[in-house]
Amino acid sequence: MKVVNLKQALLQAWKERWSDYQWAVNMKRFFPKGATWDILNLAEALLEQAMIGPSPNPLILSYLKYAISSQFDDFSRDLCVQALLDIMDMFCDRLSCHGKAEECIGLCRALLSALHWLLRCTAASAERLQEGLEAGTLAAGEKQLAMCLQRLEKTLSSTKNRALLHIAKLEEASSWTAIEHSLLKLGEILANLSNPQLRSQAEQCGTLIRSIPTMLSVHSEQPNKTGFPTVHALVLLEGTMNLTGETQPLVEQLMMVKRMQHIPTPLFVLEIWKACLVGLIESPEGTEELKWTAFTFLKIPQVLVKLKKYSHGDRDFTEDVNCAFEFLLKLTPLLDKADQRCNCDFTDFLLQECRKQGLLSEASVNNLMAKRAADREHAPQQKSGENANIQPNPGLILRAEPTVTNILKTMDADHSKSPEGLLGVLGHMLSGKSLDLLLAAAAATGKLKSFARKFINLNEFTTHGSEESTKPASVRALLFDISFLMLCHVAQTYGSEVILSESSAGAEVPFFETWIQTCMPEEGKILNPDHPCFWPDSTKVESLVALLNNSSEMKLVQMNWHEACLSISAAILEILNAWENGVLAFESIQKITDNIKGKVCSLAVCAVAWLVAHVRMLGLDEREKSLQMIRQLAGPLYSENTLQFYNERVVIMSSILEHMCADVLQQTATQIKFPSTGMDTMPYWNLLPPKRPIKEVLTDIFAKVLEKGWVDSRSIHIFDTLLHMGGVYWFCNNLIKELLKETRKEHTLRAVELLYSIFSLDMQQVALVLLGHILPGLLTDSSKWHSLMDPPGTALAKLAVWCALSSYSSHKGQASSRQKKRHREDIEDYISLFPLDDMQPSKLMRLLSSNEEDATILSSPTDRSMSSSLSASQLHTVNMRDPLNRVLANLFLLISSILGSRTAGPHTQFVQWFMEECVDCLEQGSRGSILQFMPFTTVSELVKVSAMSSPKVVLAITDLSLPLGRQVAAKAIAAL
Repeated sequence: MKVVNLKQALLQAWKERWSDYQWAVNMKRFFPKGATWDILNLAEALLEQAMIGPSPNPLILSYLKYAISSQFDDFSRDLCVQALLDIMDMFCDRLSCHGKAEECIGLCRALLSALHWLLRCTAASAERLQEGLEAGTLAAGEKQLAMCLQRLEKTLSSTKNRALLHIAKLEEASSWTAIEHSLLKLGEILANLSNPQLRSQAEQCGTLIRSIPTMLSVHSEQPNKTGFPTVHALVLLEGTMNLTGETQPLVEQLMMVKRMQHIPTPLFVLEIWKACLVGLIESPEGTEELKWTAFTFLKIPQVLVKLKKYSHGDRDFTEDVNCAFEFLLKLTPLLDKADQRCNCDFTDFLLQECRKQGLLSEASVNNLMAKRAADREHAPQQKSGENANIQPNPGLILRAEPTVTNILKTMDADHSKSPEGLLGVLGHMLSGKSLDLLLAAAAATGKLKSFARKFINLNEFTTHGSEESTKPASVRALLFDISFLMLCHVAQTYGSEVILSESSAGAEVPFFETWIQTCMPEEGKILNPDHPCFWPDSTKVESLVALLNNSSEMKLVQMNWHEACLSISAAILEILNAWENGVLAFESIQKITDNIKGKVCSLAVCAVAWLVAHVRMLGLDEREKSLQMIRQLAGPLYSENTLQFYNERVVIMSSILEHMCADVLQQTATQIKFPSTGMDTMPYWNLLPPKRPIKEVLTDIFAKVLEKGWVDSRSIHIFDTLLHMGGVYWFCNNLIKELLKETRKEHTLRAVELLYSIFSLDMQQVALVLLGHILPGLLTDSSKWHSLMDPPGTALAKLAVWCALSSYSSHKGQASSRQKKRHREDIEDYISLFPLDDMQPSKLMRLLSSNEEDATILSSPTDRSMSSSLSASQLHTVNMRDPLNRVLANLFLLISSILGSRTAGPHTQFVQWFMEECVDCLEQGSRGSILQFMPFTTVSELVKVSAMSSPKVVLAITDLSLPLGRQVAAKAIAAL
């Protein structure tokens, strides 16, 4: 067979673009059955044809692949190997394909096959070199090995080639396994190689191959930055407003921020500790200080234990924690301040707790403690005479945690067997700050809901006694009263959702749950004083009025306390009417109020709860007597004839009443003096300045926060109040306007970090508003495009991506307790949010609701042209009735429309920044990320943008878990 005939056949194949199969069939005419192909002739022909065009055609590469896979395994034929290596040298760094998607996938597979052959060829060359005895053989062996390694290096140094290989790996997992085996074998052979230069070159090639599966997950961490306001603010937000929240959502949110901002682990852990220190130092005395102590010493170590699981290894993470503490020890003024506030060696307690949780080794703890001890010698005197005997809160909190467990076990016992013993335990809990310590420890360790459930069961147990003497009656009254007051206190301190159980069909709702939902005043909850719950059986009301009015003191025997609590509202109304009509004198009112609060403080709480709802409905001139009655019920009864633990119960009652009355007293400009407990029971109450527009307050507080560079606890409460008052759209829109006013780059970046943490007050709702209303409004209104210029436009793109990623990653989980408190706003129908010219919502709905068969048809570009709106989310059958999913789908349709439009401007640049930030934030494998909502057709538009025309970008924005996603990515990369 003459070579020229083979060349002519190849030339014909080149012109007519035959497939591999067609070419192979035609080649049979040139080779008789059983003949051996001359690979050298084939290589020469391929080489000649490869030089016809400016860049090698994929057809030529497929011929080479055919020759390699079907024919050539004899690596001893030096001339043949050299010819093939020369061909590889021609194409390996300038592959391209402008054909169909299937041809581009074929290119990926062919390149993978060529890589495998090249590895085997390299291994064979290295083996021959080791076995060679003659000098000439050694020189030839070294030359061939050097050629192989050079082609390997040239092929793998191209990011485009590695991206194509990445796609091929996902297409053909078995072929990639073969490559890994070849790489291992090559490593073993080259380990004994005497030439260090060749060995080093081979190691570099091996590293590049091993990096292909993870080529998208490598991010550069921020080298020069030491402060991270977002982490700081998120920790402050959690410690201030969500102590009872589960640790996992916080861990996931912190990890999301760490990934998005590329924060090194030691600085990340350092920022968490700094936020805890600041939160503890600035916390108001009393309950808030105890909550922060529990958060720092009980909850955050548990958060770090979970963060440890995300790290690559236990040892790495303990080293990072140790490094974070080394940095922390340099912040001497901050640690000294914490020591003064806690009245102890703060670092010592923290290090011991980290050691217990396996976050630090014994040696690291001893080393760090020695360094801090040396620093403390030069610190201001820690203990003065007056606080020398005060036990430090960290020690109390750490001891309270096991006590909580013991109390929970005690509460599980049969209450009827030893009610006096149980009363003794509860009485001890009421003394001093024991209750708040125990509640803070329970909240920080996730036991508060269980704690509350036990007290609800106890409260139910005390409904009423049948045949009982005076002593058991008083014990029952006290158990009811203490459990009722404790539950009210828990609800006010940690939110009523901690109290409420998951309602199951047919189950009887406990008395306290019913009462707290319908009768207890809370911030933002308007009660109806005419609600049926306030109006029980009239005969019970009459007997209660008679009991309160005629008896010198309340009778306890056979008293049903639940009924009394439900009847007290109607009884108070009758008494008020009698007082207002002159039937009862003020002295009688005093006697009645003394009876109400004299034995069981719960009755006073229930009475004031109704009075608060009642006062709201009265005119200014009608409120005096109701307010006076609240005043009478608020003070303690100075009598010796009270039940056990009366003073302790009154302290809790006063705190409950103060919280209940706060709203109505502010509205009526009334003052009521509640008994002082020696601490500020409502530290963050009434923060907004009077008679000032809330928009001014919002812009002013944001400007102050931006100037400082971090958010403090007081600011968090102000932002939360403003969000509650103004609503999500008002809040988000005005803060975005403030961001877009900034013209200095460093200010805009700082603003993004702070706004993200402020928006975390209710990220789900903010994301819907930002991505569904505000961004589309800015992108579709040409009069607003100027506001999207750099630097504010870049900052807004970054903020939008952060909010989208955070909201999407967490929206399938439970809303946090702080978000449940807020009334949900009505979000308009997102289906018709903003119709696009080429994609009406009705058509979008048909596409999004298509079944699997339709999706298969759509996913085959050979059967029909790809729909302009088809995205990975539809092939993953994502629920498009979910508002966030719909908003994201619409936003990416808008982005696709802008990229395909002929009109360029700041809005086009904004879209580019948005996509760049998506790529920067995402880790490898975008399935389940927000980019699954991007239409596949957007990829080809994006690569036309110079900043986005890179193989890594294409891989990052395409869902490679789908065959169609891999085809789209291969087509875009092969055309680069």
